[in-house]
Amino acid sequence: MGLTSDQIRGGLDDLANREPRIASALKIAGYPEPRIRPTGYKTLLRTIVGQQVSVAAATSMWNKLEAELGEDFTPSCVLSRDFDTLRACGLSRQKQGYARSLCELVENGAVNFDNLPENDEEAIADLTSIKGIGRWSAEIYLLFAEGRADIWPAGDLAVQKAVGRIMGHDEMPKEKLVREIAEDWRPHRGAMAIFAWHSYNMEAI
Repeated sequence: MGLTSDQIRGGLDDLANREPRIASALKIAGYPEPRIRPTGYKTLLRTIVGQQVSVAAATSMWNKLEAELGEDFTPSCVLSRDFDTLRACGLSRQKQGYARSLCELVENGAVNFDNLPENDEEAIADLTSIKGIGRWSAEIYLLFAEGRADIWPAGDLAVQKAVGRIMGHDEMPKEKLVREIAEDWRPHRGAMAIFAWHSYNMEAI
């Protein structure tokens, strides 16, 4: 499961004690709610289904997929369906390729969601070996599903914008600088990322 409310609060309180600008932003925005997703391949499969489409379209496709395969479907269920069946669920050729890559890797044990490497970078490498899963998707999985406390999705534009505003930058910092800034925020960068999304649209910060 993802980081709990207590873990997020504890991490942010520690960072606020270290950095007055975070303390000021926290006072304005308040604590964020947890973001929790289930562990397992289905969370990444749902990410693949939702790529480049609206939330409503992604939900519709997922519901059709569950209606076809059953709510408790396994990777082999996906692999057993032909192109036209999955296309009827809304999955394009590209999405089907990504979905099959994920399910094949799970089936043959190349990616084990019950035993991902403890090292965050090694876990990200395992997840990005799946077609269609980039670093951002891997980081989101590790943060929201596994609750890894020091995951830092610095490539996320909302995170970049929020960090720039919190830290008083005139322009939105790029990924490299956002990574450098956050080195001082270890081991609570996950809580800070959740706070960045929480405060993203708050003009007062």
